[in-house]
Amino acid sequence: MADFRQLVGKRVIMTGGAGNIGRASAILMAQHGATVAIGDLDIDGANETVEMIKADGGSALAVRTDVSNEDDIAAFVAAAVDFMGGIDVGFFNAGIQMSGAVEGFDADRWDRMFAVNPRHSFLMAKHTVPHLRNAGGGALVLTSSIAGVKGGPGMTAYSASKGAIVGFGRALSAELAPDNIRVNVLCPGWVDTPFNQPAIDFMGGSEAQAEVVKSIVPLGRQAAPEEMAEVVVFLASGMSSYMTNQIIIADGGIF
Repeated sequence: MADFRQLVGKRVIMTGGAGNIGRASAILMAQHGATVAIGDLDIDGANETVEMIKADGGSALAVRTDVSNEDDIAAFVAAAVDFMGGIDVGFFNAGIQMSGAVEGFDADRWDRMFAVNPRHSFLMAKHTVPHLRNAGGGALVLTSSIAGVKGGPGMTAYSASKGAIVGFGRALSAELAPDNIRVNVLCPGWVDTPFNQPAIDFMGGSEAQAEVVKSIVPLGRQAAPEEMAEVVVFLASGMSSYMTNQIIIADGGIF
């Protein structure tokens, strides 16, 4: 019987797997045959994801990781390689969101967002790329946001941090293409997760946000995390083998 799984035998290292898009992606990648190592500051949530994967017959590891700390990332990558024997795919998904008008936005909050969002993508690439080279190539998927390509009121800091991931990913794709390492950036639009609560609060609450979604999203709804996970599997697998340096906007038609 044919096996239509797309990641059989692949070794995936990822950040931000405690919930939302990360959890859905970790579970789906495992269902497609991957072994998954998850680094997350929320180790209880990451362990819950691991248990879900194991209950479904998969293999996974969770490591408590402060993704803004290079020593933590180095230790996480080492633990992942020890567990899996190498790395074929990196999914750099950890992120935080804060909102606020620019004139009242605290510089420390700005710095924290940059430390987690683009800086963690840089640190993960720095420490995982040697293992991808050892594997003969692979794929990196970086999570940005529609905010990284289209800003909005109250989201200047978040948009800047996610825009930095877009720029980093595009440059990284050119740097790593000779090593057969593909780099693509996922930019989700509105996804139904608690992650978006800061933006919802700035907009005046869930009812106001629902009206905005209805008015600007041609499909008329938010995405489920599982819909983003499908895109992650595509970008991580051989289904996208001739794709690199791409910004994949999954936003229900806003762009």
